[in-house]
Amino acid sequence: MPTSRGAASHAQGPRNDLRILSSAHLGQGPWAALSEFEFGLIVAGNAFGRWVVRCMAAAGMPDLTLTDVLVLHHVHHRGKPKKLADVCFTLNYEDSHVVNYALKKLRGLGLLQATKQGKEVFYATTDRARTLVEQYQQVRDRCLLPGMDAQATDAEQLAHTAQLLRSLSGLYDQAARAATSL
Repeated sequence: MPTSRGAASHAQGPRNDLRILSSAHLGQGPWAALSEFEFGLIVAGNAFGRWVVRCMAAAGMPDLTLTDVLVLHHVHHRGKPKKLADVCFTLNYEDSHVVNYALKKLRGLGLLQATKQGKEVFYATTDRARTLVEQYQQVRDRCLLPGMDAQATDAEQLAHTAQLLRSLSGLYDQAARAATSL
């Protein structure tokens, strides 16, 4: 079925002979801009991971991995205890053993407490973790937010981008399931 010229140009985005990509072979065809977006995701994801770990180190806990920090923040979220399956689901971790390892590590550091309710174990942050998360937020406010003000980014634009990323994560998850069945 032929596509209209407008639909094809929308899929390609603005014409630009020099795209910034990691894989030129993936940057061809009607969705060439997707490869450029994916490279942006790779670079931003790596920068975000570095930032989170270094922010936590500056807050006083230098030996945590990206997963450890994300799990800690999520367990702390809204002050409501979380179980392993909920943490995995919310953070979109397929390998529960990775999250379980982080939960055990955080518990061993005195940042989480575990309570068994029936067959389920629920994790909650300790007072030490709450202090650490507050220190993390202070470092974030001091180091990251001034840079955000310097960008021409507003809250509405960030919210739209976050919604787009959540939608695309669903597409990537669906494509991963399809690729598994090939």
